[in-house]
Amino acid sequence: MEQGNGHHNLDKISGAGLLVALGIVYGDIGTSPLYVMQAIIGKSRINEEVVLGALSCVFWTLTLQTTIKYVILILRADNRGEGGTLALFALVRRHAKWLTIPTMIGGAALLADGIICPPISVSSAVEGLEILYPNIQTVPIVLVILAVLFIIQVFGTKVVGGAFGPIMLVWFSTLGILGFSHVIQNPLVIKALNPYYAYQLLVEHPGGFALLGAVFLCTTGAEALYSDLGHCGRGNIRISWVFVKFTLLLNYFGQSAWLMAHNGQYLNGRKPFYELMPDWFLLPGIAIATMAAIIASQALITGSFTLVSEAIRLNFWPKIKLKYPSAQKGQLYVPSINLLLFIGCVAVVLYFRRSTNMEAAYGLAITLTMLVDTLLMSYYLYTHRYNMWLVIVFLVVYFAVESAFMLANLEKFAHGGWVSVLICTILATVMFIWLKAGQIKAQLTEYTKLATYIDALKELSRDVSIPKYATHLVFMSNASRTSEVESKIIYSIFEKRPKRADIYWFVHVDTTDEPYTMQYKVDVIEPDDVIKVTFRLGFRIEQRINLYLRRIIEDMVKNKEVDITSRYESLHRHNVIGDFRFVVLEKFLSYENELPIFEQLIMKAYFFIKSFTNSEDKWFGLDSSAVKIEKVPLIIRAIDKVNLQRIYG
Repeated sequence: MEQGNGHHNLDKISGAGLLVALGIVYGDIGTSPLYVMQAIIGKSRINEEVVLGALSCVFWTLTLQTTIKYVILILRADNRGEGGTLALFALVRRHAKWLTIPTMIGGAALLADGIICPPISVSSAVEGLEILYPNIQTVPIVLVILAVLFIIQVFGTKVVGGAFGPIMLVWFSTLGILGFSHVIQNPLVIKALNPYYAYQLLVEHPGGFALLGAVFLCTTGAEALYSDLGHCGRGNIRISWVFVKFTLLLNYFGQSAWLMAHNGQYLNGRKPFYELMPDWFLLPGIAIATMAAIIASQALITGSFTLVSEAIRLNFWPKIKLKYPSAQKGQLYVPSINLLLFIGCVAVVLYFRRSTNMEAAYGLAITLTMLVDTLLMSYYLYTHRYNMWLVIVFLVVYFAVESAFMLANLEKFAHGGWVSVLICTILATVMFIWLKAGQIKAQLTEYTKLATYIDALKELSRDVSIPKYATHLVFMSNASRTSEVESKIIYSIFEKRPKRADIYWFVHVDTTDEPYTMQYKVDVIEPDDVIKVTFRLGFRIEQRINLYLRRIIEDMVKNKEVDITSRYESLHRHNVIGDFRFVVLEKFLSYENELPIFEQLIMKAYFFIKSFTNSEDKWFGLDSSAVKIEKVPLIIRAIDKVNLQRIYG
């Protein structure tokens, strides 16, 4: 039963849609054949039993994890046409606040994946040049490719993205043809379809279970199928996956056939993927592989931008600058995240230097994301009244499978896995600090009834003894109730510096759990004196309050709900529009606080992080020339006892 949300176009299939899906969705999982079989064999002697067992594990991993879990089941759970871990969390968070922490860990793991995937994909492809030029230094080439990739993000990827689909079509076709050419030389490799060989490797072969960590690399990128639901559509993803999975399996089976033909030997630096290629095709093959790796990296970078933008709306991440290079849906550029990813990628390349060393760092973090997706999907199925036995089976089976992958990946912790865990921990800590500080502030923000101050506002508006502050004075408010406003705003209007205006506007922005909501409500609390505007914006909508408010006022003027002409007599006669001035209250931690150590650390960390982020006016998209930022103290818990004594004489 599909989520009934009116987005029937998600299931539409078109040739162009299938090509776009190839270019956007499968970069990460599509470049896995570059390193998976090599990681499984490692420095050990090639063993036919290990090859068949590992190949069987690869087949059943792609079937259980990617096909059944993501393509068939999780793609059903769309949030108004959008997918991804945070979109799924937005669907269930009303019912399960306890899923907040796991979701943040899953999101942090996805960002960690975005730092490790580009280096391993590009390095694996470029290292193929060593076959033709044994003394070539690949690290500088990898760094140059990554530098160019991150630089072009500034300009948007619309032009480059148009070529992604055809290139990936060539890539997957190449995978299938190369694999098939070796499978027909040793058709016995097909017997790995029997799950007994996987069982034999994991249970009976010494050290076989540890190889699951390398096997898992074949399904990294499966979560991208779900994250890109809104860009490509469910129908296009499901149909294109049939072709992609077939070509991937052909290549894995082909590499296994080559390995079995060299039973008892060592790889000694040979790469099973490139060994499938005839000599005359090596250079073109390396070029195609490198382009596929670049596209895989691009998909991870774009996915990281989208993830962070969603995390900001859900209050999981600081309010940093977001840019939209083009009008195309999904085109997003986040300068600080682009820099963070680039520094991380360069550090990974310089530290590990070889793709074989990066394999240990790759995969561990992404198992966390998949476990989180299992939890969220199970709860989604439960809240949408699916058969309870189906929910239990889904939870138990995938929790067991992914826990096994997690345990196997932990074997790699000391050999590089700690890098992805460290990155994930740092990112998750930032998310936790931001969320917890937001909760502390929300609990202790005082609100007051607007009705109490209507008469006072009207009197202030007519008091000519006070210089006029603005014709229209607009306050950004956190108060979600129409009848309320923060006490600090009232203090700002009447006490800090009396602010006389003809009309007082209070604007509140509510971020919804749906991605593309764009709604507003206007409450005229006192005609031509006090008006409150409430925006309901989806978690993927850019906050351009200055523009949106202008549109609303234009409609109100047409409907004769408000008169925005200047109240100065000379200007009013000529229908000059009155000036608008915004006031944004920016909180700082007051010295008059007595906090528990934990809360004190959280708030200090919060304000430290906040010092590097956008100011509130930039976040809301306000015109900086007409904005007043007022600093107000955030007193979380005032000091009760002040031991001062008066002395005389």
